[in-house]
Amino acid sequence: MTTDSHEKRPPLGDLIAPGLRVLIVAINPSSRSAGTGYSFSSPSNPFWRLLHQAGLTPVQLQPCEEHRLLHHGIGLVSTVLRATPAAADLTLAERRAGGARVRGLVERHEPQVVALLGLTLYPLFFPSGGSPGPGLKPDRLHDAEVYVLPNPSGRNRAYPGFEPKLVWYRALADHLQRSSACAYATGETAELTGG
Repeated sequence: MTTDSHEKRPPLGDLIAPGLRVLIVAINPSSRSAGTGYSFSSPSNPFWRLLHQAGLTPVQLQPCEEHRLLHHGIGLVSTVLRATPAAADLTLAERRAGGARVRGLVERHEPQVVALLGLTLYPLFFPSGGSPGPGLKPDRLHDAEVYVLPNPSGRNRAYPGFEPKLVWYRALADHLQRSSACAYATGETAELTGG
């Protein structure tokens, strides 16, 4: 059975499991992603290419393969589940409720790192946070480290093009590699791998 492209599909769900290396937290699904049923499905959004070229995934996944992220220790959730043409269409109440929902997911699933996908998410989770911009933050979400990545959208004017975004995705991959090496050296690998 084929799905008419105009047919409404259910909201995209959370892709999460206990003990992930990194939980990527997006703002909300785009209208296109809601229509296809897959995250970051717009051909102009380089999310999947950024993950691969940064070394976070060994192959470049297609949006329809998003479930394979879990095999690489990566989860993907949206702060707000409602799809919109632009994140600016979300209300403050929706964003706050979504932030509380994500905090609950982080507490329950205990990822090593929470990667906020978009600089606008940092003040939602840390209103008095004094560390603007992308990169590793001094704050923690429960026990998880917090890392901020530029939003991969082509609409991102602060980080236009591919390379300015890739720098930060590679930095996250390097941080995860260093954290894994440190955990291995100290015998904490069971916590990171779930074993």
